[in-house]
Amino acid sequence: MTNEPIHLSGGAGTEPARDSTGFTIWFTGMSGSGKSTVTAILERDLRARGLKVEVLDGDVVRTHLTQGLGFSREDRDTNIRRIGWVCELLSRNDVIAIAAVISPYRATRDEVRQRIGRFVEVYMEADVDVLAKRDVKGLYRKAAAGEIPHFTGVSDAYEPPLQPDVTCFSDGRETPARSAARVLARLEELGYISAE
Repeated sequence: MTNEPIHLSGGAGTEPARDSTGFTIWFTGMSGSGKSTVTAILERDLRARGLKVEVLDGDVVRTHLTQGLGFSREDRDTNIRRIGWVCELLSRNDVIAIAAVISPYRATRDEVRQRIGRFVEVYMEADVDVLAKRDVKGLYRKAAAGEIPHFTGVSDAYEPPLQPDVTCFSDGRETPARSAARVLARLEELGYISAE
């Protein structure tokens, strides 16, 4: 596969349905910021409402969809574009796609948002020092020691969203359940799901 953006074109059924009920929730934030934890709660709550949901977790995606890509800027962008392409397919087929990926570069996230349209960006905000203290795998320590190259927030950049739809404070100011509830509330405000 090339590193160029993936474009859907040609043939019947490739245009997004105007009345599609699908959309994408895109969780971004550094390693250990709670993306997977909040995503799991949100997925459960959305399924409890009878909605179709699929989760694309960054670690799982790298095993099955983007295996072989490294962590250069080019490879990271390719990874995000591929995940975005899958989210676009799901969204236009009435599925709520939830992506939980670091996605460190603002321009690539914005590119994916433009392509999908019905897109809710959730920023998991936490300071590097907080993440390093609670990092049970010791990844931040290893990155600081130079053992892990291209580690986001230590030896590689993370560009936080300028205007996320929701900011979750995963530094201890709110619980994961509270974060998920605030995402649900925002989805209701946007009219993407019905208020209970």
